[in-house]
Amino acid sequence: MEVLETGKLPNHVAIIMDGNGRWARQRGLPRIEGHIKGLDSVREIITVTRRIGIPYLTLYAFSKENWSRPKDEVQRLLELLGLYLEKELPLMMENDIRFNVIGRTSDFPKRLVRQLNDVMTKTKRHRSLLLNIALSYSGRQEILDAVKAIIKDVKLGKVKRIDEKRFSTYLYTGGIPDPDLLIRTSGEMRVSNFLLWQIAYSEIYITPVLWPDFREEAYFEALREYAIRDRRFGGLKEV
Repeated sequence: MEVLETGKLPNHVAIIMDGNGRWARQRGLPRIEGHIKGLDSVREIITVTRRIGIPYLTLYAFSKENWSRPKDEVQRLLELLGLYLEKELPLMMENDIRFNVIGRTSDFPKRLVRQLNDVMTKTKRHRSLLLNIALSYSGRQEILDAVKAIIKDVKLGKVKRIDEKRFSTYLYTGGIPDPDLLIRTSGEMRVSNFLLWQIAYSEIYITPVLWPDFREEAYFEALREYAIRDRRFGGLKEV
């Protein structure tokens, strides 16, 4: 913590957790072993985020496109998600962490949906850290869903005027500030349909570190880089 300027910490960090499969392949292991190891990184990054006082963290865990992966892998991922919720709920309860899901949870098996809802309900009063997990998530679909909801409300007479602020309230992240920092692991140079509206002015940090190896020091390196960035939001720097 001493290496960070507290005043320059981001308010909201979003992370594209990439590289589990490559991590496993490099070691001659099944892909699922990379996902299992990646959960250790999830726990560490959440713990560090809570400790240093960043109030919002969004993790891209399962995209809408991930459903096209081999059925066996998808099934194991769903099992891992269920086990993760069961194992990590005590950590959330002890550390005042609120769990939230963005994405289409209705795509998941009913048992898993009940489990997700149960964790969200049990942690809904927590305030120290809001942990968003993007599941069956698509940035384009999120925008389309928002447009459809707005059209419906306009027809009902609930909405008279639309601007950026009002539009944002219809997104899955409505009421949550946009990410200040977007981190992508594994070195890939793309945003992969993640938070397309919300990252318009986010600082983007790409690291070659694969997600299972992304731990506290790698996280601090990203935060140190963020601290020295000059954020102008399209304006000019004052001389």
